[in-house]
Amino acid sequence: MDTRVAIVGIIVENRDSVEKINGILHEYADIIIGRMGLPYRERNMSIISVVVDAPQEVISAVSGKIGRLDGVSVKTVYSL
Repeated sequence: MDTRVAIVGIIVENRDSVEKINGILHEYADIIIGRMGLPYRERNMSIISVVVDAPQEVISAVSGKIGRLDGVSVKTVYSL
């Protein structure tokens, strides 16, 4: 099965969702190349970028699970 590299950008405005996000990312740890999280205290939010390598369906599943959490926005950018 072909895989794609993608960046999953996550903006967290509800701190209660952070533990759930970490749980989902842990569930998919085998596809994660790297991740970086930045707290933006002045705006009371966090920004997380996750680089993954997986089939597009799997990446979409991860993005969808995270995007359904309260106070969380997700966008995914795929390689060509």
